[in-house]
Amino acid sequence: MYRTKLLSQPQTFLKQSLWLAGLFCVSAASFALPSDRNQPISLLADRATYNDKTGVTTYSGNVVIEQGTMKLQAASIVAQLNKNKQISTITATGSPAKFEQQVDTAKGIARGQAQKIIYNAETGIINLIGNAYLNQDGASIRSGTLKYSMNKGDIEAEGGASSTGTSKGRVQIIIPPNASKTFPGARD
Repeated sequence: MYRTKLLSQPQTFLKQSLWLAGLFCVSAASFALPSDRNQPISLLADRATYNDKTGVTTYSGNVVIEQGTMKLQAASIVAQLNKNKQISTITATGSPAKFEQQVDTAKGIARGQAQKIIYNAETGIINLIGNAYLNQDGASIRSGTLKYSMNKGDIEAEGGASSTGTSKGRVQIIIPPNASKTFPGARD
């Protein structure tokens, strides 16, 4: 039976928590503003546990992680470390779990949400599962699941059950018109 260490070893737990939050934010910040990486990390939760034997760190109860423009909110976040004590996966769950981040100074804040957000640190793939939604500058995509590759920058969406009712089982993409584009007149 494994014992979960609650703040009984505060220094080790604090190091693990800061290391985990830092690695998560650095990984997520790889497609964000460069200045985000130089910002302090703030992690708030009602409860935090770390199990040294299993390599599982759990944050629960209104979890909020912030670094620069990056913000992740969830009911709980579970991080799994591999045998080398490096982050393997991070799973955020909520009703819904939400994130936001400014990825480019010329664009607005990108916002996303899903019932579950899974980040695989080894592959660089983020999965949004259950009523997945991404929005930036009026463009949005909604589906049952979304898969985003941080390495390639591509997105794969699959339909599924949706609470919106209008596009149940389908992928919905909204692309706003280009306001700066002009069209020639009859006399141009």
